[in-house]
Amino acid sequence: MTDNTFRTDLFAPYKMGALELANRIIMAPVTRSRMGEDGVPNELHATYYAQRSSAGLIISEATNISAQGRGYAMTPGIWTEAQVAGWKKVTDAVHAAGGKIVAQLWHVGRYSHVDLQPTGEAPVAPSAIKAEGTTYTENGVFEVSMPRALETSEIPGIIEQYRHAAECAKRAGFDGVEVHSANCYLLDQFLRDSTNHRTDQYGGSIENRARLTLEVTEAVVQIWGSGRVGIRLSPVTPNVGNTPPDSNVMATYGYLIQQLGKFKLAYLHFVEGATADSRYVPEGVDLDALRALFDGPYIGNNNYDRELAVVRRAEGKVDAVAFGRPFIANPDLVERLRHGAELAVAPREAYYGGGAEGYTDWPKGNY
Repeated sequence: MTDNTFRTDLFAPYKMGALELANRIIMAPVTRSRMGEDGVPNELHATYYAQRSSAGLIISEATNISAQGRGYAMTPGIWTEAQVAGWKKVTDAVHAAGGKIVAQLWHVGRYSHVDLQPTGEAPVAPSAIKAEGTTYTENGVFEVSMPRALETSEIPGIIEQYRHAAECAKRAGFDGVEVHSANCYLLDQFLRDSTNHRTDQYGGSIENRARLTLEVTEAVVQIWGSGRVGIRLSPVTPNVGNTPPDSNVMATYGYLIQQLGKFKLAYLHFVEGATADSRYVPEGVDLDALRALFDGPYIGNNNYDRELAVVRRAEGKVDAVAFGRPFIANPDLVERLRHGAELAVAPREAYYGGGAEGYTDWPKGNY
């Protein structure tokens, strides 16, 4: 089924920072909610990731940096020794299959519930503004809880959580880490003036609201070196808790991206539009112009298919392309894309929770 009308370097080796990739197809973070309460990966997760190791790079599912950072049950962590050992099974399996994998470091901020917090306390956020929506805990599905605003004196502790998680990820055998500063979670909550009403050095001006993301990035780079650290941003995503975009997307994210340039990161991973939704961008926002401010490799993400990936790469708009949901039912997605083969589609009920069914039992395609 090879389609010779598609001529592209998407399937050629590519160096991204210090990461030597077999191709430019990236497996995006895909939450699958198949961990136990302890957030420890096991052999099932090792099999799942190894099956998808033909991706040039796997970005792990969003991984909690601390007990405080949890917002959903059955999601993984990377702050305890047991979690480090569990992830080591995963990274060893991916490497044995010839793949590369980085850990996405995640703190949900206000999008959590008291049942998920270590001692039943309120979730933390830049400001005490409640999100909309529900989350699932070990006790059922509930509305997210009212958060409390972090004290200025607590913020160094948040940075330390990221630093510690980055160190744990190194010991777990990952090839690098991605700072999750997207999708309306903690770092994005600090960035947006819709969720950050602080009056200290972490609120008010764009420079202040960007401060935490930059300080976290600096801490993580100190552990890993700049060539093995990436960052994910989603300037117009409103989907988590119906969080409004910043009132001046171009100025806020433009400043952040320019400041990130000083770190010489491995990549910028950009959600183009609303995460896991449409590629619609509001009037007055130009994501390609924001991308142009970043002097380094750029990963485009959101509702890509083979044709869009080839076109955007040919136009020089992306250096690599991240696919999320297509990797669920197509462990061999790279080969299917290479040969123009038909893609399997996973039913939504297979996305979250459960065991091997709908997780590691997807067959390879015909190509």
